[in-house]
Amino acid sequence: RSRITVGVVGGSDFAKQKEQLLDSVVDDYDYAFSENGLTAYKAGELIGQQSFSEKIGEAAMQRLLNWTLAYLSKIELPLKRGTFIEFRKGMLNISPIGRNCSRPERDAFEEYDNKAGVRVAMVEAMKKEFADLNLTFSIGGQISFDVFPTGWDKTFCLTFIKPDEFDEIHFFGDKTYKGGNDFEIFESDRTIGHTVTSPDDTKAQCQALFFK
Repeated sequence: RSRITVGVVGGSDFAKQKEQLLDSVVDDYDYAFSENGLTAYKAGELIGQQSFSEKIGEAAMQRLLNWTLAYLSKIELPLKRGTFIEFRKGMLNISPIGRNCSRPERDAFEEYDNKAGVRVAMVEAMKKEFADLNLTFSIGGQISFDVFPTGWDKTFCLTFIKPDEFDEIHFFGDKTYKGGNDFEIFESDRTIGHTVTSPDDTKAQCQALFFK
């Protein structure tokens, strides 16, 4: 941080971000964006918040929730657990297997889904069913996908950074393919995108770029 400004952006809510990156995340990074920037911190201070339910209205939200529960009740998987919908401030996170699965179950579902395309099929069905709501569906991680208003992908966090504030903005992410939850910010004209495969790969790429 003595050389460059460092920020972190993720799709999870702020509580999950603190769980993943410690309670000190807002102090450890110059910028900390949870839920793609819908909760935004700069230098430890809250600078912005948005709400998905307020954006689309309660009627549309219940329509989304009811349809999702009905769809999930009809599909057969090798196993299901609990917490199939996580209601976050800026999005819905939907998991066909359920977020309460164990680490081995999570790994097994990812392997199964890579072949069966469970999440891809559900996303396509939702795109047709909710075409009128102008939503974006973004597959990320091993077991789930996010649903949020179009424009509320990870590029949303860039609205808190003035265009002339930095000469370059480098973004590092693993789901940088089309449909992945890093794609939009990876492809943004405001960023230089880098695809990474692991924390060690991220560290190596950063060292090569910033510590020559």
